Amino acid sequence: MLLFLGKRLLQLVPTLFFVSVIIFGLQQLLPGDPALAMAGEERDPAVLEQIRQQYRLDQPLHIQYLYWMGGVLSGNLGESMRLKEPVLTLIAQKFPVTLQLALMAIFFSLSIGVTAGVISAVKRNTPIDYAVNLVALWGISTPNFWLGIMLIFLFAVHLGWLPASGYVGPFEDFWLSLQTTI
Repeated sequence: MLLFLGKRLLQLVPTLFFVSVIIFGLQQLLPGDPALAMAGEERDPAVLEQIRQQYRLDQPLHIQYLYWMGGVLSGNLGESMRLKEPVLTLIAQKFPVTLQLALMAIFFSLSIGVTAGVISAVKRNTPIDYAVNLVALWGISTPNFWLGIMLIFLFAVHLGWLPASGYVGPFEDFWLSLQTTI
C-alpha cells in the first residue's frame, strides 16, 4: 500500500508540471496584448512599456513561466485586472460559499446515491431495480447545466418552493440558507 502511494505521489510531480505548462501555454495563446488590456484607454507607449516591465511581459516565455510558477507556489496569484485586488483575496472571500455548496452537493449525492443503491440491491432484478438504474443512467447522462436550469424552473418558478437565486449565510438564517443553497 505504501509503495502504491509512493508511486502515485511521484507521478503527481510530472503531472502537475505538465498541467502547469498547459495552463501557462493557454494563457499565452489568448488573443491580444495583456499590456493593452491593462492600460485600458491609456495608449501611451511609456505606460505600456512600464506595464510590460512590471508584469515581466518583455521577458522570454521560459522566464515568464518561472516567475509565474514561483508566484503560484508562493500563493501570489497576481492581481485581478478588473477589480485591482489580489486574486488570492478574492478567492478567500468566495471560499466559504463554495465550501458550503460543495458540502451540500456531497451530502445530497451520497444520500440519494446510497439510498438508490440499497434499494437497487435489495430489489435486485425487479422492476424497481430497473427503474432505479434507469433514473441513475438518466441522471448521469443529463448535462448538469440543463438539469440545473430545469430544476430552478420547476422548484422556483413553477412550484414557488425555493428562491431562484441569492445567498444567505447559514449563521444568518439556517432555513433560508438551506433553501437558497438547494
